[in-house]
Amino acid sequence: MKLHYIGILRNESQPAHEIVAEKELSSYSRFTRNNYGEFMTLFAKTVAERTRPGQRQDVEEQDYTFHAYGRTEGVCGIIISDHQYPALVAHQLLSKVVDEFLSKNPRSSWATGTPTLSMPELKEYLTKYQDPQQADSILKIQKELDETKIVLHKTIESVLQRGEKIDDLVAKSDGLSAQSKMFYPSQEAELVLCFDVMDHFVFPALDLASFQHIRDVGIEIGYSCGADTSNRFAHHSFAGPCLYSS
Repeated sequence: MKLHYIGILRNESQPAHEIVAEKELSSYSRFTRNNYGEFMTLFAKTVAERTRPGQRQDVEEQDYTFHAYGRTEGVCGIIISDHQYPALVAHQLLSKVVDEFLSKNPRSSWATGTPTLSMPELKEYLTKYQDPQQADSILKIQKELDETKIVLHKTIESVLQRGEKIDDLVAKSDGLSAQSKMFYPSQEAELVLCFDVMDHFVFPALDLASFQHIRDVGIEIGYSCGADTSNRFAHHSFAGPCLYSS
């Protein structure tokens, strides 16, 4: 069981704004850590924008569950975990975090502009509640946290409006670097497939920085799938407009 993210986002208007957040990215390599962090923020905003005041919902996407709690004050708490983390515990923690945030930060400090506030407790909670049993020592199971009242969506696309697609959100996002957009999971899958069926890989026209990033991400993807792909890239070199294996 794993917690990856705890954040408070302003969602009374769009686009949602991440006011304060803490991320646990140590399980990712240094090559991909920043990419994962940017995507967590993007999808946290996406879910927050589609969470109504008073609503609790869980949205599953690939290996992650986005637990969301909308408040009438105009903010939404988001926790990102793996699928094994108990939903009730995540929502108990969301209640605690959002209550503490609102009690310590007047509306005037976050209602306008793009403020980034500090909430040191989030780092402590992200560490402490990696063990969900810790929740029982300080939190009571509340009646409104009955699992039947937590709406479950199987994919992020299921909470999007008709015609919206994740690919479009990624392409339009100002919060993603060019490298993170290139790192989008659908492209990861294509890379893994290529590793499985080809010993020689032909790259499209790329600059040196982009090639180096694809090489690093490709190696990381291989490790995450239980395969060492580093030697697959050992015989590739940058050769101007096109890259061919030697």
